[in-house]
This record gives sequence, C-alpha cells and structure tokens, in this order.
Amino acid sequence: MHMTTKALVLRTVDYKETDKILTLLTQDQGKLTAAARGCRKKRSTIAAGCQLLAWSEMVLYDYQGRWSVKEAATQRLFRGVSADIERLALGCYFAEVCELLAVEGLPSPELLSLTLNSLHALDKMQDKPLSLVKAAFEWKAMALAGYEPLLNGCAVCGAVPPEDSRFHLREGVLHCARCREGAGEGISMPLSPPALSALEHIVHGDPRRLFSFRLEGEPLKQLSDTAEAYLHTQLERGFSTLDYYKSLQPPQES
Repeated sequence: MHMTTKALVLRTVDYKETDKILTLLTQDQGKLTAAARGCRKKRSTIAAGCQLLAWSEMVLYDYQGRWSVKEAATQRLFRGVSADIERLALGCYFAEVCELLAVEGLPSPELLSLTLNSLHALDKMQDKPLSLVKAAFEWKAMALAGYEPLLNGCAVCGAVPPEDSRFHLREGVLHCARCREGAGEGISMPLSPPALSALEHIVHGDPRRLFSFRLEGEPLKQLSDTAEAYLHTQLERGFSTLDYYKSLQPPQES
C-alpha cells in the first residue's frame, strides 16, 4: 500500500548507520511512525525532506503494518527557525507538544495547522516576542486538545468580567480574587484585563489571525506564565525541549 501525503517531521531518531525513524504528523493519517532508510547517506534524495521540522510531500509505503518513506520533497524548511538556536529550541518544543497531543492514525488538521502557523511565526514574524508566540501556541493547543479555558465570567459568582481576575490551573476557569475559596483547591494565577483580552483572542478568534495582537510587559508575562503552568498542570508532565529552551534565556534580574 502506498500513500502520498504532506507531513511535518515532529521527531527524528538515528537508526543503524544510515537510517532514521521519523515521527510524522500527516494530513491524511494523523500521527504515524515511518522509517527513512538510507536518508543519512550523502547523496540521499530524501534527506532534506526528513529533517526535523521539515514540511514535506512524502510517498509512504506500508509493508506488514510498518510505514517507510519512499520519496520526500520539501515544501518548507523554516530556515529562519533552524538558523537561530532559541527559535529552533522553541520549534522543537512545539513539535514535542504536538506529538503528545496528536493521536496515532487520526487526522488532526487543526493541530497540524496550528503547529505550522506557529513555526511560520517563529520563522517570519521576527517582530513578535518569542514569549507571545509560545503563549499563543500553548493556549490554542490546549483548547484544541479538549482543555479549552472557560472565560465567560467568574466561575463562582458569575461576574463579567471577574473582579481582579484569576485563572485556576486545575479547573481551567476564571474567578474573582475575592472568590478564591469557592474556586476549589489548587493554584490560581492573575490575568490582568490586557492579558485576558489576549487570551480571548487566542481561544475564540480567527485561527488565521492567531498572532495578530500586541502585548508586552507584565500582561505578556502573565499570559505566558499562566499558559505554561496550565499546560503542565493539565498534561501532568514536563518537556525536555522546553527545559532546553529556558536554559538559553538570560537570567532574570532580581
């Protein structure tokens, strides 16, 4: 069985002397694992298309339940990402989150689109703070995975908008600062009006305009810190790529 599809390379693992094992997010079959035989040879015709974070058109063949790459023609390599260590680390983090959230064999067009758009933002939107791109990806990825935050007022008293709003990481809801006890156990983090407005844009706005907002200073820090904490709380795990990205950040001044 042969299949022609476009695919994003989420992960690569060297195998034997000249092969790789790829984790792909494909348009037609969702997440799948494929062997790229001989792709590490000098004159391999599939080498470029099998790079990490490459967006490629591939011909895959299935033999006894295992996929292999027969052809791979690159559509986009996101060179602006691979040329910058911070952007590359963040792109790898996006890929690691995407790999976790995608389901084997189940098409995930919205998740695929989000990841490609986020890589495009890293590649071409050089004016956007990396923390903004990262936060937008995290919030939207969580919403697509079934963890959409509830933003329609205080979950305790119903105030719209919540007074001195807080976001409850375990429950995924907003609440007023004075309603903290009624929100239940767990950690809540502040979201100022500008941060909350940006969050509403990310979750409910046109996905094609995901990054078309401006935020800076403390509101951006709130949006970013809460996004990362929410993702960790709900998925109950860390990410080695995120740890590496954060190791590249300059130390915070005390």
